[in-house]
Amino acid sequence: MAIQNPPVSQTRSFSTVFLIEMWERFGYYGMQALIVYYMVQRLGFPDDKANLVWSAAAALIYVAPAIGGWVGDKVLGTRRTMLIGATILAVGYALMAVPGESVGFLYFALGVIVVGNGLFKPNAGNLVRKIYDGDDSKIDSAFTIYYMAVNIGSTISMLLTPWIKDYVNAKYGHELGWHAAFAVCAFGLLVGLTNYMVMRHTMRHIGSAPDEKPVHVGKLGAVLGIGVLAVFASAYVLAHESVARIFVYAAGVVVLGIFAYLISRSERSERAGLIAALVLTVQTVFFFIFYQQMSTSLNLFALRNVNPSFDIFGFHLWNWAPAQFQSFNPIWIFILSPLLAFIYNAAGRNGKDISIATKFALGFAAVALGFFIYSWADHFAVAGKTSSWVMVWGYGASSLGELLVSGLGLAMIARYVPERMGGFMMGAYFVASGISQYLGGLVANLASVPQDITNPVQTMPIYTSLFAKLGWAGIACTLIALAVLPLMRKLSAQHQAHNKATDAPLPTIGSEQ
Repeated sequence: MAIQNPPVSQTRSFSTVFLIEMWERFGYYGMQALIVYYMVQRLGFPDDKANLVWSAAAALIYVAPAIGGWVGDKVLGTRRTMLIGATILAVGYALMAVPGESVGFLYFALGVIVVGNGLFKPNAGNLVRKIYDGDDSKIDSAFTIYYMAVNIGSTISMLLTPWIKDYVNAKYGHELGWHAAFAVCAFGLLVGLTNYMVMRHTMRHIGSAPDEKPVHVGKLGAVLGIGVLAVFASAYVLAHESVARIFVYAAGVVVLGIFAYLISRSERSERAGLIAALVLTVQTVFFFIFYQQMSTSLNLFALRNVNPSFDIFGFHLWNWAPAQFQSFNPIWIFILSPLLAFIYNAAGRNGKDISIATKFALGFAAVALGFFIYSWADHFAVAGKTSSWVMVWGYGASSLGELLVSGLGLAMIARYVPERMGGFMMGAYFVASGISQYLGGLVANLASVPQDITNPVQTMPIYTSLFAKLGWAGIACTLIALAVLPLMRKLSAQHQAHNKATDAPLPTIGSEQ
């Protein structure tokens, strides 16, 4: 009689995906911390060009998963596609580690990263869902912990890669520090892949139908071939601003078309939920315009107008590299996530559950507060350099807004969209997020600093003016979100009535992280 392998626990399977996601995010955010600085300081890009190139890349990176999820589900298998994506990402970061100043080579490397992320990102998340398929009591907590993987990887890399860049540049010169930092990003992906291969037996029973069959060489070749074409297409988009703009606007039309199609094809009883999802998706687009400032205008503001010294009551604690300020975003996520979970659970126990629409309104208010804090930076400045604590508290408010808006985006799709439309809507949501990344770059360019201006006293008002405008824009978004609350309550009530009538209860959202 054959000896059967013992069953693998859900926890062990989840740990395998958790770790490769953590290392993938280590690579991505380590690159994001430096990429705008690299273009401005190493390649000599003006601010507006660096902002738009990175924002266009971010848009492509967000749009690509809409296709990669389909490849995993229907073509190659979820597990295989995730591993192929991680390998391609490692190649992309390794290409950025090659010394040189070729702009075309940078665009090509970013194109490789776009394709790798498109194959990796949706399939890693799908594996988590498949691990806990049918176990609603665990899936919410699993995704909350999974979200923490993102923040663990990003915190470590955002602190590490700027330090490596500065250390290697100071010790060896020739600007090799930039490429050493990007090499560390590639190394993170290799660690994640190695760890997965060691633990791969925990995933042998998890995946989509193609994972259970031998690799179809023809399909694999077709995916890789199309991937190569996508790399060159992405590089072309990044090299041509007008093409990037056309691509983003066309993607916006596609998203609206998907919504219109689904609403028109849905049953009358389902339309309330779809309209509610559309309203919240539009609000999410506006949020990501604010979010994109972290890697663009706020990043350059930290470079030029923030004192790197951390002091308390006159005592010097440490210095912070400009690129490291972005790490305050995941650090605050760590601090605020359990507090929000406690508040949500307490409200639920008392029968005062806070609706997603209300949380969106509160999130925009928090974002507005964050940008008002940044806009007050000149009041704490000496010779054009403001206190590091301005960034700490500004990121704190912005991160609270992120948890209330972005952290609820996928929960919103799960709540309001019929299951049979979930795949289309997840793709539309990612495309909409990608559009707003590019729009965020256009907004950041309102604070572009001419290359001949280097005095912090002169650059300070350029940034604070933009941040004040964004603060008032956040207030406007808050008021709009509050204005549509009655509509959202009506739509939610109709949606819940339909679910009760069909014995289809709302999915458990839990803390909705």
